[in-house]
Amino acid sequence: MTRKLICSALVLTLCTGSLLSPAYAAVYSNGTATATFLVSLTLQANCGITANPLNFGTTGVLTAAVNQSSTLSITCSNTTPYNIGLDAGTVAGSTVAARLMAGTTAGNTGTTVAFELYQDSGHLTLFGNTQGTNTEAGTGNGSAQTVTVYGQVPTQTTPKPDTYDTTVTATVYF
Repeated sequence: MTRKLICSALVLTLCTGSLLSPAYAAVYSNGTATATFLVSLTLQANCGITANPLNFGTTGVLTAAVNQSSTLSITCSNTTPYNIGLDAGTVAGSTVAARLMAGTTAGNTGTTVAFELYQDSGHLTLFGNTQGTNTEAGTGNGSAQTVTVYGQVPTQTTPKPDTYDTTVTATVYF
């Protein structure tokens, strides 16, 4: 039985190279030659943006303003200047100065609730989509930067009970 194992190990060594000893590279001493090569990467100005939902929650009557906030995450290459803009939303008749959410139940989709988006917690600076006028500016640092969006549903005549919504598009200009 011992002979059989020795023969099997010998066959494996012949078929696969040295099974029992590590392979060594040859050593040469006749001289050397060298070459250089360029390694490069081109980084161009670039930005990305993600947005979190803004949920005003549940209320019964709109006799007082309802305030909530959400965040945007902007990632731009280092030193890249940018502007962030928010459009009016998808409900017909919405403007940046007078945004609307519409009812979602069949037969109520023409009913709206007014709301607004601001750059500041004091609700003084509208968040719009015209660069240099109502967008928020920044400079990329190569990492994610957070921008807060402050939303407000002002006091208004309360429409029929329903879920009201719209889709606002956030854009980063760079």
